Amino acid sequence: MSQGVITIAYVTRLLQEAAREGVDPASLFREAGLDPAQLQQPETRIRTNEFIRLMQIVMRRTEDEFIGLGRGTKSKPGTFSMMAHAVINCPNLGKAMERSAAFYRIVDLPIELKLEEGSTESRLILTTAAPERDNILEAMLFISIRFWSWLTGRPLEPAAIQLDFPEPPQADEFRRIWKGPVTYNNARNAIVFPTAWLSLPLVQNPLSLTRFLKDSLALIIVGNQAPIGLPEQIKAIISKGYGNHFPDFAQVCESLNMTPQTLRRRLKEENTSYQAIKDNIRQDAARFYLAKEELSIDEIALMMGFSEASSFHRAFKKWTGQTPAAWRREVLGLPPEGDDDDEEGWVTG
Repeated sequence: MSQGVITIAYVTRLLQEAAREGVDPASLFREAGLDPAQLQQPETRIRTNEFIRLMQIVMRRTEDEFIGLGRGTKSKPGTFSMMAHAVINCPNLGKAMERSAAFYRIVDLPIELKLEEGSTESRLILTTAAPERDNILEAMLFISIRFWSWLTGRPLEPAAIQLDFPEPPQADEFRRIWKGPVTYNNARNAIVFPTAWLSLPLVQNPLSLTRFLKDSLALIIVGNQAPIGLPEQIKAIISKGYGNHFPDFAQVCESLNMTPQTLRRRLKEENTSYQAIKDNIRQDAARFYLAKEELSIDEIALMMGFSEASSFHRAFKKWTGQTPAAWRREVLGLPPEGDDDDEEGWVTG
């Protein structure tokens, strides 16, 4: 979206059900640092960061990721996060779509997703019985496409978006987001996209999902997902297929359909190497697991693929300048214990 992200008329449309539940739009604007007088200026636009802040406040005040649009049927905070965790280990986008559809079938939400696969063009069909279905459908379509873009590391643009309700007054606000046509008064609601999307590999993993979820609303609204780089593609290959055991260089070359010479040259152009990528993955994973107090450092060392805890200790200190125990205490806000350089003190966590 552009800096002039959305008109006040469209914002008011999104807030109407929150207002029905007793949440005062003027107080929402004040809490977001916006002038409530703008509510009386329908053509005024607010910036991306202002809109994100406002939506976060509405979700918190309504305790509903649908911001009250479901009228009595709430999407409790954390529902999107649970869905994201359910799909993150899928091998490709098609499997992720199927799993997200299964997820929404078992949670108590007034929405259903169905994937229809064609030879060249496929559709994700959306149906809902929610009272404010027009707003919910637009939101689900928007979030789905932006989330797919993040999962695949590609700025995905649907071939078409089809909606079954009459064209609303602010239809141009929704249309200007997409390159493909957005049409109304159709027989059903659908995202139409090339079937080739279904085989796109997911380049994200549980670690990157943890970072994504900290600011998911902003990342989804802002969009503009840049094509994923070669190091990230290699990280995805390692994370998806090999667990704690890294593939050898020849296996990575085969997965990328490159010769070893070409891959080495490409990585050198990006000022990195296969060893550096492996070290970065281990560093990220080590920090992620060390922040979980229930795991001992011995256990984390094994999870990182180290045969001995002492090897993990040396590697982590080389990466960060700290022992694993010292880093953990700093992150968790625990008091220092003994000598951080004493290997006997950190092994059991």
